Amino acid sequence: MRRPFLKMNGLGNDFVVIETRTAPFTPTAADVRAIADRETGIGCDQLIVIDPAEDADARVRFWNADGEEVGACGNGTRCVGWLLMQASGKDEAVIESQGGRLIARRAGERLVSVDMGPPRLDWREIPLSEEQDTRALDIALYDHADLMAPAACVSMGNPHVVFFVPDVGSVPIVKIGPVVERHPLFPQHVNVGFARIKGPDRIRLRVWERGAGLTKACGTGACAALVAAARRELTGRHATLELDGGELFIEWRDDDHVVMTGPAAVDFRGELP
Repeated sequence: MRRPFLKMNGLGNDFVVIETRTAPFTPTAADVRAIADRETGIGCDQLIVIDPAEDADARVRFWNADGEEVGACGNGTRCVGWLLMQASGKDEAVIESQGGRLIARRAGERLVSVDMGPPRLDWREIPLSEEQDTRALDIALYDHADLMAPAACVSMGNPHVVFFVPDVGSVPIVKIGPVVERHPLFPQHVNVGFARIKGPDRIRLRVWERGAGLTKACGTGACAALVAAARRELTGRHATLELDGGELFIEWRDDDHVVMTGPAAVDFRGELP
């Protein structure tokens, strides 16, 4: 059976999106890798499956390009939220995910805000393999001059480590990223962010995503970078995050919830063979 899909992106972070109202879809890791392959498949950073849900507008599942299922994807959640609101005509959508319950709201023309919930800051919640101060790790993760300052860790439904560097462009991310991603400190592997503080409300960010590599944007990575920066008093509790694919606005509200606002776009429709 041929199955329809949508190709979508949030700031260039791209997804193949499949809904299961008419038939279930449980891909194997090999299926995901075949779909995500940019040479022989459709090509994407993540595969997203939208399932029916009893007490929400939908339940979503996410897989990275390497075939591993993951708990959260910020840019992907914005895209799903936009689809659900377009279908219902409402300005809000409630989404269940492995990483928790998320609420998407319309924020303008093709702009969506997602309440990502509270950040998880305890070392056991990241999780780490040993006790550490997640505000500033006391362990060297990689021997590189720009990474000498201690890194910070945040979970936004998936684990992140954030390095604050003087110049993001000078860091060899494709060399450092995969090593830190699989460091023994991170039993579930980790997304690796490299952030430059440009001002109290502006951060330049690039992210090596676990299982996907260097992407044009990472929504949960932007949330994690803002939380990490605010905890270190490098910024306030809201900022514009400059990513390779564009800008996201992130706010860590006084109720401890992190809200991400940015665009969602549909690239094309197709059918899986």
